[in-house]
Amino acid sequence: MKKGILFDLDGTLWDSREAVAISWNIALERMGREERCTAEWIGSQMGKTMDDFAMALFPTETLEAAKAMLAECMQEENEYVRTHGGILMDGLEETLKALKEKGFFLAIVSNCQEGYIEAFLEYHQLGQYFDDTENFGRTGRSKGANIRLVVERNHLDEAVYLGDTQGDYDAAKEAGVPFLHAAYGFGTVPEGTRGISDIRLLPEAV
Repeated sequence: MKKGILFDLDGTLWDSREAVAISWNIALERMGREERCTAEWIGSQMGKTMDDFAMALFPTETLEAAKAMLAECMQEENEYVRTHGGILMDGLEETLKALKEKGFFLAIVSNCQEGYIEAFLEYHQLGQYFDDTENFGRTGRSKGANIRLVVERNHLDEAVYLGDTQGDYDAAKEAGVPFLHAAYGFGTVPEGTRGISDIRLLPEAV
C-alpha cells in the first residue's frame, strides 16, 4: 500500500514572511509604487491564491494590472528566497528523514507561484526528501484540485494533507483527503480538528 503525506509550505514547513516582505518591497520600490509590505501582513494573507494576494496588495487596480505587478514581486521573491532562505520549523529535516525511513511518499502542494517551492528546496537542500510538488502558479487550479492531482498521478492508496490555515482545511476537504492541522502555523481551523503542535510529532501522528 502506497501511503503519502502532502504538505502545505508556508506556516507548515517554514516561515518565510520576513523574506517575502523584504523582496516584495524591493520590487515595489523598483516599480515606483507606494505600497509596502510587512511580515505580519504577509502572514495574514498566507493560504490565499495569487489572484487574491494581488487584489489585497493593489485593491484599486484591475485584476490584470494587479497580477502583472504581483508577478514582478514574486520574481524578486523567488530570487531572494533562493539566496537567503527562510526559517525552517524546528526539527523539520529530522522529521522528513524519519518519514522517508518509514516509507512515506512526501509531496508539497502550495498556492504559490512557480519556482517558489524549488527555491525553498534549493536553499535548504531538502529536495532529496520530496517525491513530487505542485502549485497554483503551474496549474492555475485550486489547492484542492492540485492535492487530488498529486494523489492520482502518484497512485497513492492513502494520503493526508498537513496544513495550517482554513484554506488548507477546505482544500483537503475538496480533494477528499484527510486533513491534519499544523497548529504551530499561521492560521486556525474548526475546533476539534485533529492536529499537531510541533512538526516533530508528525511521524507518530500518521
